Amino acid sequence: MTRIEDLIHDWNRTGGAFVPKRPLQFDDETLRDGLQSPAVSDPDLQQKMELLELMDRLGIHTANLGLPGAGGRPREDILRLAQHIVSRRLRIGANVACRTVVSDIEPVVEMTQKAGMPIEVCAFIGSSYIRQYAEDWTLDKMLENTRSALTFARKHGLPVMYVTEDTTRARPETVRALYSTAIELGARRLCVCDTVGHATPQGTRAVVQFVRQLADEHDQTLGVDWHGHRDRDLGIANCLAAIEAGADRVHGTALGVGERAGNAPMDLLLVNCRLQGWIQNDLQALPAYVAAAARALRVDIPHNYPVLGTDAFETGTGVHAAAVIKAYKKGDIALADSVYSGVPAHMVGLEQRIAVGPMAGKSNAAFVLERMGLEPSEERVQRVLAAGKSSKRLLTDDEVRAAAGG
Repeated sequence: MTRIEDLIHDWNRTGGAFVPKRPLQFDDETLRDGLQSPAVSDPDLQQKMELLELMDRLGIHTANLGLPGAGGRPREDILRLAQHIVSRRLRIGANVACRTVVSDIEPVVEMTQKAGMPIEVCAFIGSSYIRQYAEDWTLDKMLENTRSALTFARKHGLPVMYVTEDTTRARPETVRALYSTAIELGARRLCVCDTVGHATPQGTRAVVQFVRQLADEHDQTLGVDWHGHRDRDLGIANCLAAIEAGADRVHGTALGVGERAGNAPMDLLLVNCRLQGWIQNDLQALPAYVAAAARALRVDIPHNYPVLGTDAFETGTGVHAAAVIKAYKKGDIALADSVYSGVPAHMVGLEQRIAVGPMAGKSNAAFVLERMGLEPSEERVQRVLAAGKSSKRLLTDDEVRAAAGG
C-alpha cells in the first residue's frame, strides 16, 4: 500500500476487492453509436483518425468504425480508418456494426482484404418481445436471419461478435435460443445490450451472469461484451456491475455521446476501472481525447463534467482550499491531489486548482497571488479577497490581477 492508501479507509473494498477473472477490454463506439446522437456533427476523416490514435494511446482495445451497410462516405471512411490502423501500426483493433443480413456483411469481406487486417463483424438483431411485436417478427425468422448472416461470415473467415439488441428486456428463452445458434455458427463474442437504458445494476448483473453461464456451457473461451446506454444515468454503474458479473469487454463513447441521452462515457469508464485497480492504463491522454472528441463532434464539455470538466479539480471554498494548500505546503503533491478529491488529478495529467470567490478565505487569495507570480502582501490579499467576496462567481486571473493592483 502507498502512504495515501494508508490515510484512507476505503469502504468500497468492504468484503474484499473484486478482481476480474479475465483480462478487461474496452470497445470504443464513438465513431459509430456516438454519431447517432441527434446533437453531434459527423467528423471529417482526419478528425476520426486523430480520435483513433488517441484511443490507441489510452490502451482501448477495439473501435467500432461505423455501419458499412450505410454505403457511400461511411463505407469509404471505414476502409480508410482500417488502413490507417495498419499504416500507423496502431495496436487497436477494428469492428463494424452490421444487421444480421448478408448484404450488410458482404462489404466487410472486401474491406478486410484491402485493409490487410481482420475487421470484426458486430452482427446485431433485436431480441426483446416488445421489439418482435412492433416489427411483426417471429423467433423462427430471427433465427433464420442469424443462420444466414453468420454462415456467410464464417464462410469468408470474418470474426463475429453476435449482438442482441435490448437484451435487458428480452425473455430468457429467446436470449438462449439466439446466442446458442450464434455460438454454433462460430460467433466468438456475445454482446449483451441495454439498448434503451432500461437496466439497473441489479438487472445488469442478472442478465450478464445468465449470458456468461450460457457461454461457458458451450465454450469457456467465448467473450461476453456489455453495451449500455444511460437513459436513467446508470451507464457507468451498469458497466461496473457487468464486469463484476463476468463481462470481459465493455463499450463506451467519448463524453458519453450517443442516441437519446447517450452511451456509457468511455473516458469515465477508464477512470473508474483504473481506480478499481482493474486496469493499469496510462490515462494521461484523456484530456486530449475528450477535447478532440468535442472538436470533432462539435459538442461542449460540460463545466461540471466529472474528472475532465473545467470545474472538476477547482475549488473556491475556503475550508476546502485550505486543506489542499496545506498539503501543497508540505511539498506533497499526492496528498494535495487526494485530500479533497476522490480522483487524483495527476492520474489524467491535470492538477488541483484554487480560485477566489464569494466563499474564499485568505489562503485562497494568497495562494492564487503566488501562483500568478505576485507578492501576496497583506494589502494585496485583502483587496483580492474583498473582490472575491463581492463577486457572484469565481474571479478570473485578470480580475485577480486587477484587484491586486499589479
